[in-house]
This record gives sequence, C-alpha cells and structure tokens, in this order.
Amino acid sequence: MAPDQYLQTPAPQYPPAEYPPPEYPIAPAPTSRATQGLDAVIDLSAHTAVSDFRLVRASNILAVIHKASEGDFYADSACAARRPQAEAAGLLWGTYHFGKGDSPGAQQAAFFLDSSRPIQGTLLALDLEANEGDPSNSMTLDQAEAFVQAVASATGRLPLVYVHPTWANGRITPDSILARCGLWVVDYHASPEIPLAWARSGWRLWQYASDNYAGRRAHGHTRIVQGVDRCDRNLFNGDVAALHRFWNAAA
Repeated sequence: MAPDQYLQTPAPQYPPAEYPPPEYPIAPAPTSRATQGLDAVIDLSAHTAVSDFRLVRASNILAVIHKASEGDFYADSACAARRPQAEAAGLLWGTYHFGKGDSPGAQQAAFFLDSSRPIQGTLLALDLEANEGDPSNSMTLDQAEAFVQAVASATGRLPLVYVHPTWANGRITPDSILARCGLWVVDYHASPEIPLAWARSGWRLWQYASDNYAGRRAHGHTRIVQGVDRCDRNLFNGDVAALHRFWNAAA
C-alpha cells in the first residue's frame, strides 16, 4: 500500500462518540496458527483498474478491502462506486485508511468513517506504516492509538491493523490498544513474521504479495485473479466458514 498525493474537497466529518468506549478484549487467536491460509482476499485502491468484479469472484476471491481515505483530506474516488458492484458480485467488503502524521488520530478516524460509511459486515482497517513519500509525515503511535479508539467508540469494534513486523517491533507493545486489534501483517517472505505485540494472538490476514498483476501467480500460489489489472494478495487465517463469521461480525 502507498499514500496518494491527490487532493479532494473535504467531506463532512463523522464525529466519534463522545463517551469513552468499553474495554475491548484482545483479538482472539485464529482457529489455525499455520503459516498458510485461505487465499481469498485482495485489497485495492483507485489506482487499480477493475473490469468486472464478477470475474474477481469467479477467481475464488471471497473478499475485497478497498482504500477509503488517507489523512484527513483525501477520500479514494473509486471506493463508494465500487462497493455496490463488489457486493452484487457476492464479495465481502472492507475498507482501509492510510494513516498520516499531520492531523490528530481521532480526526482521521472521523474522516475515514465518513468516507467508508460502514454497515454491519464492513471490515475496517488502519494501514500503519512509514509514509515513503514524506517520512516526517508518518502516523505516530499515539495517533494510531487515538484512531483505533475513535473507530471502536463509533462502531463497537476495533479495526484491523495493517503493519510490517519490522515497523511494529520496538514501537507497539503488548499493552497497547493496537495489540488488541486483529493483525493484518505484511511480509513478502515464505511465511510471516509475527510482531511481538501479537505473539499470543497471531495474524488474521497476511499480505503475502503486493501489486500482483492479473494472470501472474503470486509466490507459488496457483490462483490467478481475473477482473482487475493488479491487486495485493492476502491469506486469511482460517477456512471459508471462519472468514464469513469474522467478516460478518464487523460493524
């Protein structure tokens, strides 16, 4: 995933709840701790050309996570239009936010929720990584914690946290609210390294390949995704039934 540099007129903000959220439990361990999982989730942004979500679903992809926002000013222009197309094709839907350092975490959360308009069954995620285009404008740990707290206050569920183990280790501790979120780990090796903060709970999603072109197998996997020109590939740590239970628990 990477930040966008395009500006867009700010949308009305979705204010987080003004009451403190209850204590959210640590994300439970997946049913399987194996390094392999269900190769059925892709993530996209407006920079991905989509020809037909029905072809995506016919490629045995079950779920799509689409970029919704970045910072407190950029809303992905394709997200809202693609949601009904993906859902009509039978795909589970989720959205993610690319965190930045130039605005408070709660403010970014409000913008994300306004951009993604989550309903029951919408998976939400925070993309927490260094801002390669402007490292000084990377989301801080305090901002990330405020972001997930605000999302939990508004929706009743903590979002997933997309993070690389190298970035997480030394920054995120087991007592952080981030460690209570489900882990979406990014690691392009043969098996994922689990950040220390999630050592007990393990990973929910593993992004094992980035910018995978249509028609090209990713890291030895035989499945080819049609209907898109490129996408990021993710494994879910569980079977099909577990994926649907996990997704449909989202708020």
